[in-house]
Amino acid sequence: MTRMEEYVADENRYDGMVYNRCGRSGVLLPKVSLGMWHNFGGVDDYQRSRKILRYAFDKGITHLDLANNYGPPYGSAEETLGRVMDDDLRPYRDELFISSKAGYDMWAGPYGNWGSRKYLMASLDQSLKRMHLDYVDLFYSHRYDPETPMEETLQALVDMVCAGKALYVGISNWPLEPLRFAIDYLKQRDTPLLIYQGKLNMLHRNPIDEGILNLCQQAGVGFIAFSPLAQGLLTDRYLNGIPDDSRMARGKFLRQEMLTDELLAQLRQWNSEAQAQGRTLAEQALRWILDQQGVTSVLVGASSTEQLDKNLKCIK
Repeated sequence: MTRMEEYVADENRYDGMVYNRCGRSGVLLPKVSLGMWHNFGGVDDYQRSRKILRYAFDKGITHLDLANNYGPPYGSAEETLGRVMDDDLRPYRDELFISSKAGYDMWAGPYGNWGSRKYLMASLDQSLKRMHLDYVDLFYSHRYDPETPMEETLQALVDMVCAGKALYVGISNWPLEPLRFAIDYLKQRDTPLLIYQGKLNMLHRNPIDEGILNLCQQAGVGFIAFSPLAQGLLTDRYLNGIPDDSRMARGKFLRQEMLTDELLAQLRQWNSEAQAQGRTLAEQALRWILDQQGVTSVLVGASSTEQLDKNLKCIK
């Protein structure tokens, strides 16, 4: 394996990025943030993952988004970041905004899932060890737990901040009314909700339709969108059928029956509209999200620096 040369960040790294204020806070997030859900696990080539992370930072992407069970295997994306911190990014820690989450399946037994205080606290401690960090900038409750009292989940977030293990707290995938309760609960305890992370794209507009994005705006809470390209549907990947090496062909996250004639016609129409404006469908899809009032940032994944560079065109 070829050893990469010692990393020195691009001195012009902030020139091309645009930063948005996150709700009513002092935090500025890049319009495009890097999500490490895929392509950074233990099954992926470390040097490629490292190259993408270095490239992202050189382009002004200061926000890196993880969760305890990102991989595969679980935890390995955080371990990858820990290695990159040691190899390259440690001198730039205070320029980075690193988030992690807990709420989905992580380890066996009754305390490795959902929203109990025990799970969240243990998970954060494990995440910090894997990432070789003293604290995270942001920690999320990754999903709403209908069986655990909301007060227990939210108080755990408050106590993480009080313990100095997280600077800010976030909510992901919570319904509207529990989100409203969370905003009030956290505000009363001087740990205001910084941001909501929700699935938003041209095919999935639930945060808009359900009033979540509007509530965040009213309450001074930021919003960051994940799955902006609908797992690749909102790219040119499927415009002419299902490629043999695609996620849909493998049945991973996308099922072949999803690509109906109606959906394919809609995708081709959007692609034509994008081309008429000199854009790709992916660029158009990312711009559509960023044009929604109240959206702070969009999370993109990347399997290569070339792919990341294409996605960054949406901010220009």
